Amino acid sequence: MRVAVIGAGVAAPPHLRSLHDLRAQAEVAWVWGRDLQRLAAAELPAGARTTTRLEDVLEDTSVGAALVLTPPHAHLDIALRLAAAGKHVLVEKPVELTLDRAEALVAACARHGVRLAVMLQHRASPAALQLAALIREGALGRLVGASATVRWWRPQSYYDQPGRGTLARDGGGVLMTQAIHTLDLLLHLVGAPQRVLGLAATSPVHRMETEDQAAAVLQWADGAIGVLDATTAAYPGYPERIALNFTQGTALLEAGALVVERPGMETLRVGQPQASGAGANLMGFDHAGHRAVVADFLAAIAERRAPLTDGASALAVQRLIEAVLRSSREGVAVRL
Repeated sequence: MRVAVIGAGVAAPPHLRSLHDLRAQAEVAWVWGRDLQRLAAAELPAGARTTTRLEDVLEDTSVGAALVLTPPHAHLDIALRLAAAGKHVLVEKPVELTLDRAEALVAACARHGVRLAVMLQHRASPAALQLAALIREGALGRLVGASATVRWWRPQSYYDQPGRGTLARDGGGVLMTQAIHTLDLLLHLVGAPQRVLGLAATSPVHRMETEDQAAAVLQWADGAIGVLDATTAAYPGYPERIALNFTQGTALLEAGALVVERPGMETLRVGQPQASGAGANLMGFDHAGHRAVVADFLAAIAERRAPLTDGASALAVQRLIEAVLRSSREGVAVRL
């Protein structure tokens, strides 16, 4: 399949490396960007053409899909045009700045009959796939409690860059930009909670518009209780983790490695800890997760099925994030 890459900024390198690895399945026809200098500096695949005109991509009938790697505030407008042109779409997380805009993007892709995937690569790790299978099979029993912890670090220089940590460009702070991967995986594994009581604030560590720390208590419909702890003010940055305790065992996912403990059974271990950009080097991670999501996206198009990271399923984490922030603003528990 011939594909286009929309955006050549900080998010592009792992996607371009993934497409290089998948060159037997996908050929990069175009790389679009607003900045000619940035386009010139990008590590472009052999044969790819660069352009500052989105029309070049839209009018190329040989292009079947596009990866949209722009900041979130531009996703909707670009995806609307791509979908109308019949091109399948993969967007960087989050789907869009707000839930309303994200829902509009998902609806547009459905209306035009194109596949929509979101780069939520934590779902695609071998450890997450194994844990999802165990839960789906009922091997761990009923969920009792959960915790999701993202104690990362970003220096002030990160937020000094134009648009970083703002509502207008990023749509939020630590929840929308960093913790979204861990929160999405939590919901992908055990479903969305029914009730949320949250707090969010900007710490003295950073000067920024949005939150750099957030906490919440979550309650599921069957009574399970969970906690969320997220920050980018924890120097030097620590591995993210999800801990789930069930009636028949406990599962711990930390930095992409899974440990499952069940009474009377041997400990199950899957995967090795991986760097994930927890510290000042925000791109300090392997691109294997990106490659898995892109490969699944291409396969979903060929097989006419929903991708693993289908756009509609990605709305759940934005609903949760909006609920935490609303609960903090209003001082009340929010029902999902």
